[in-house]
Amino acid sequence: MIRMILAGLALMLFAVPAAAQDAPARAEIEAAMAASAAGWNAGDLDRFLAVYSDDPSTTFTGSKGTERGKAAIRARYIKSYPAVFGPEADGKPQRLWFTPEDFRMLGTDHALLIAQWHLDAAGDEDAAEGMTSLVFHREAGGWKIIADHSD
Repeated sequence: MIRMILAGLALMLFAVPAAAQDAPARAEIEAAMAASAAGWNAGDLDRFLAVYSDDPSTTFTGSKGTERGKAAIRARYIKSYPAVFGPEADGKPQRLWFTPEDFRMLGTDHALLIAQWHLDAAGDEDAAEGMTSLVFHREAGGWKIIADHSD
């Protein structure tokens, strides 16, 4: 019985530092997502996409299939949101924000963020929201999305 108690205490001692080590990564990733949302809100697609890795294997998967590479992801956003990013952008302000639901480290240089996204268009009663699962990789320029699955 004492061995079980000691084993449990040892596990708790190792679990606390692991959670504490996750906090800086989580804060950096949530800050990167807030900066990305600010880009959307400003109608700046490049700023919105800055959180995505430049790696050609970076993927975005949604209801219309999978896109590979930042250029293809960029084209998808222009096609899906022409009033925000396309040549006919109407300049109506939109507000995008994320509510984190779950976060976990997947090793030292990878992390998973599951979040709810919310999008409100000014003067438009049709607010949209959905879920997103994002796999991040720690790169020289900070944490970057390498896989995005959003509905």
